[in-house]
Amino acid sequence: MTPIGALEASAIGVALRDVSWLFAAVKAVHLAGIAMLVGSIAVLDLRLLGLRRSVPVRRLAGRILPWTAASFCLIVPSGLAMFVANAGELIASPVFAVKICLILLAGANAGLFHAGVFRRAARWDADVMPPIAARTARRGISRALGFSDRLRAIAGPGLAIRSPVG
Repeated sequence: MTPIGALEASAIGVALRDVSWLFAAVKAVHLAGIAMLVGSIAVLDLRLLGLRRSVPVRRLAGRILPWTAASFCLIVPSGLAMFVANAGELIASPVFAVKICLILLAGANAGLFHAGVFRRAARWDADVMPPIAARTARRGISRALGFSDRLRAIAGPGLAIRSPVG
């Protein structure tokens, strides 16, 4: 048995394919996590684009980033579970490969933002337009996430992650 076949044959893979409500519940958790992620990123992006400059960026980030981290606690395990249920189909999909690459790129972009320009946020924390590097980096994250969702939408019924039951 191949490693992909072993994933699909695992207890999680079988349960997600055989128990109709289980896949739907996992997908609902995944979508809730994505909504939290996009919402938290959008709030910080809007501030970095110059909206509400009176709100200190570092204080806002301190309140928003825990929501971003919590969203990953929902997205990663639920996404992995859905992958296990459909591993063979997804691993063969070029659309899925592009989506994973975009997610990795968005993560690298976020890492560079926090390791680079955000470390100098004290200079432009409040009442000042953030530097172009901050505005560009954050828009890149939003674009990558949005493009990833568009790929899922255009994948069509044959490639979109869906419940294998019913």
